Amino acid sequence: MKATAVVIQQPESLAIRELELTAPGDGDVVVAMDWSGISTGTERLLWTGKMPSFPGMGYPLVPGYESVGRIIQAGAESGRQEGEQVFVPGAACYGEVRGLFGGAASRVVVPGSKVVPIPERLGEEGVLLALAATAYHAIFQGQALDALASARLPDLIVGHGVLGRLLARVAVAAGANPVVWELDESRSAGADGYIVIHPDQDDRRDYHTIVDVSGDSALLDTLIARLARDGEVILAGFYSQPLSFAFPPAFMREARIRCAAEWRAPDLIAVKTLIDEGRLSLGGLITHRRPAAQAEEAYRTAFGDPACLKMVLDWRTGQ
Repeated sequence: MKATAVVIQQPESLAIRELELTAPGDGDVVVAMDWSGISTGTERLLWTGKMPSFPGMGYPLVPGYESVGRIIQAGAESGRQEGEQVFVPGAACYGEVRGLFGGAASRVVVPGSKVVPIPERLGEEGVLLALAATAYHAIFQGQALDALASARLPDLIVGHGVLGRLLARVAVAAGANPVVWELDESRSAGADGYIVIHPDQDDRRDYHTIVDVSGDSALLDTLIARLARDGEVILAGFYSQPLSFAFPPAFMREARIRCAAEWRAPDLIAVKTLIDEGRLSLGGLITHRRPAAQAEEAYRTAFGDPACLKMVLDWRTGQ
């Protein structure tokens, strides 16, 4: 079985290649992909070659952890059924070509336990589930929905890209009224239930919980200076450079600094519940679309055009 896939061969060198897929086992499903999203965080680092080294890192690789497709083959022990629309958080089924994260392909072979059935009405917006779950995890660390009332909600979010918007939407759904900082005026629109301002317009220095998704490793001192006593900075972006901070201001505030890792299964369940209940919308976040055959142009647009919040590749032709 073969598939057409996006392959980053080396930094800033991308090709559409036909790859041989690993044969599916009894616990696997084969998913024909409809859409895959391009991440402007981790995938940008893979594209530029600035991704820090970690297990599984290397080129050539198939990127993509934001994919939606339909099961066309289900193993007897997969727990899934043919015809289901599912979210696929990545795959590793390409032999010598690394799957990092492996979802940007016309079809994938993946364990049935890894895919998540989603409502038909979500369609292409289903690619945003990973980021929505990441936003939820950054705030609530996997707590169930009935624990949200006791959670320490963010009152400042730094960055109004897709992840920043989802953080704000999740916070609003939990009862918060966050402020969002954004430097780029073209990205200041689209707030719903919160306000977006330039940091220079904000004099507050009493924020209790700041969530940073800017990816700016030089910003930590600025954020600590805006904290109230016993405040917390949550690092929810991905940082390619070392972070440091001046100790005295953090000491005076008894500041806490927490790193938020990737989402886990309870986060995805909670996000799906919020969506099903109508408390969280994924609408208005996909701004650009390209056929998968135009992947190189799509990646350059996703990483180079400030107006592009989320780029989606359409795999529905040529499978």
